[in-house]
Amino acid sequence: MTANALFMPVQPPRSPTWQPWWRGLYGERLRNILHEMSDPAFDVPHVRTRFLHLRMHLVSSPDMIGHVLLDEAANYARPAIARKLLRPMLGNGLLNAEGESWRLQRKLVAPTFSPVAVSRMAVLMAQEAATQSAAFPASPAVVDMAERATDATMKIIAGALFSGDERLLSVPAAVHIERLVKAAGQPRLLRMLGLEGLDWSPRMIAVRASRRYLRGTLTAIVDERGPGGGADDFFGGLIRSLYASMPAVEARATAIDNAITFYVAGHETTAVALAWAAYLFAAQPDLQDALRAEAVVALEGDAATLADRLPQLRLFLDETMRLYPPVAQIVREALADDDMCGVPVKKGELIVVYPWLVHRHRALWDNPDAFDMSRFSEPDRSTLHRFQYLPFGAGPRICVGARFATVEALIILAHWLAARRFSLSDGPVSMPTGTVTLRPADGMRLKVEPLD
Repeated sequence: MTANALFMPVQPPRSPTWQPWWRGLYGERLRNILHEMSDPAFDVPHVRTRFLHLRMHLVSSPDMIGHVLLDEAANYARPAIARKLLRPMLGNGLLNAEGESWRLQRKLVAPTFSPVAVSRMAVLMAQEAATQSAAFPASPAVVDMAERATDATMKIIAGALFSGDERLLSVPAAVHIERLVKAAGQPRLLRMLGLEGLDWSPRMIAVRASRRYLRGTLTAIVDERGPGGGADDFFGGLIRSLYASMPAVEARATAIDNAITFYVAGHETTAVALAWAAYLFAAQPDLQDALRAEAVVALEGDAATLADRLPQLRLFLDETMRLYPPVAQIVREALADDDMCGVPVKKGELIVVYPWLVHRHRALWDNPDAFDMSRFSEPDRSTLHRFQYLPFGAGPRICVGARFATVEALIILAHWLAARRFSLSDGPVSMPTGTVTLRPADGMRLKVEPLD
């Protein structure tokens, strides 16, 4: 593929100059961290900045990222302010825990997402993907593929981890999750000051109602299952392990927090990746046809190993998550003074990594805003720095469900491709908006039609 033929996917406009910190307190920048991102940031490895009273280092250097997330990970914790903002929703679950609590939870959860365990869950993923694909409109129609992606991943999470509990598949549950995810990444001033209870805006009143609904629902599920865990599924095994490892009161609270963590976060990032993948193959019909041919052949084999028979689709997914990384930002707080590859860092300062920025950095990638999945083919892939591609984070806190999410996405995409043809609709393509994840701002409405 020549440089002239490369497809240039949509992205928000950038600011030609550095933006002052206070621009993040209002307007579109408050709602979307990608809005008017400073173009000079795509050339430099590091810059000092601030937000309110917080001193920050915006880092794009892979060496610095590796230093913070791996080499000196013990000195760089998730910020206290971020954990405080998430605590009303996630409590002390795996995503929000630190120290010994995090290490114990990670140890208990990890076996569920081993390659063997994920292969067993792949059959359920394939069944749900096939069911959804069969339900596509029988005649050409415009379909919001972001909604379809969320529906599929919610059902897979509920089925694979929670034995398909109907309360987790309801329309109200989906509405409440949508509201919470959109609100979670916005740095509203009263939340930053620890005074969220004083924010009586309609938006925050609704957010608090959604939080009560989801925590109440999942608390009921935990209490119904009891210390024995109930069903022989992921969540039942986690509950039993928690009660065997800590006092009963703490085990119950941690079980509730992790139920919410895995239910909400477990489907959101994969759904985001799927929505952008649908856009990228809809915009490239020849590539879509080639990927479809691979998918049709792969679907004839064992569902448990389907993902292993999709090498081209895997390259496509890798490039999708480079251009549209599901996680919007990674933030760490220095617990002590440090030297970050020659840059002095003071105790309490924040290290901020935007995967979007790293993945499109002009010093790290050739033609970084273009789609080119050959970047991830050998030998090119072997030349990539370990920390310049961060779709699931990096270091000890890399997403424990990364393999689950990758296999799930490949299986769903293969079924979509084998069932229908996708093309761009007449309206403008939805722009990415960065809060906690990198969602398409207005869904992903595409033309969907039966194959000839």
